[in-house]
Amino acid sequence: MSNRLDVVAIGNAIVDVVAQIEDNFLGSNGVEKGIMTLIDQNRAQSLYSAMPAATEISGGSAANTAAGAAALGASTGFLGKVRDDQLGQIFGHDLRAQGVEYSGPVTSTDSDAETSRCLVLVTPDGERSMSTFLGASVDLVADDIDIDLMGRADWLYLEGYLFDTPEAKAAYARAIWATKKNGGRTSITLSDPFCVDRHRDDFRRLIRDEMDLLFANKAELMSLYQTDDLASALHQVSKDCAIAAVTMSEEGAVIVRDEQRTRVPAQATEVVDTTGAGDLFAAGFLAGLAQGADDARSAAMGCAAAGEIISHIGARPQADLKALISQL
Repeated sequence: MSNRLDVVAIGNAIVDVVAQIEDNFLGSNGVEKGIMTLIDQNRAQSLYSAMPAATEISGGSAANTAAGAAALGASTGFLGKVRDDQLGQIFGHDLRAQGVEYSGPVTSTDSDAETSRCLVLVTPDGERSMSTFLGASVDLVADDIDIDLMGRADWLYLEGYLFDTPEAKAAYARAIWATKKNGGRTSITLSDPFCVDRHRDDFRRLIRDEMDLLFANKAELMSLYQTDDLASALHQVSKDCAIAAVTMSEEGAVIVRDEQRTRVPAQATEVVDTTGAGDLFAAGFLAGLAQGADDARSAAMGCAAAGEIISHIGARPQADLKALISQL
């Protein structure tokens, strides 16, 4: 078996198409502010036509985490499905250029699903409203899982967004098996409160039985345990998972390990675009763990990486993250 990797991530292979707009654009184009909405190919084409000048940036939640961890010096790989089209080529090129090991898979030629894209509309307050056409990425099946790649992972990182189909759940089960068989550990991010609502029982079982580490923001964790009391949710997750890393926006993050709580402040920065903040927090935390750092240091790395991401448009780092972390 070839070299070990600190983190192997699995998720939707998406190209982000990011545009800055005024609030009234959302209403006139039927976009709900501040959430992720799934759209079909026709809606993707019509909304894209209405958007002002945009930037195309390879994205996808777990892919952003893999790229961010690579920027922090971790060795990373990614698995996610694309089509061999222009956006699919952009996606692969961007990811490999950022030091992530990536080779697909690519959809079969008889599939008409195009590479996935997320139309990200950023209002002046930095809030992002996302319209996502999932396309090829949701065609992921168990046979697409690269057993060798999973077997090389010290940490497997799974994206909750991709948990929507029975085929993807089977693919995740195969990835978890291959990782654990070779001594790796497993983690998942809940991705979105609506995602939690759709799959609460499955997520609870997966976290309790298969995961070593859970990533969630405050809203997702409270949705998972159907409570509006954060302290109660933190207590419950401590019984289900060895480690939980919970982000709380401007309040920073709290790491739950057994009954121990480690709180870390957010990085002070001007908010331009919140896209990818959770992805980069996970990148920093995983890179910290891979480097042997304790929970406080790892969470501080996560907050620093998230602070860099929200200071500009797009969910891939622009500053030298290693230099930022060296100042902590």
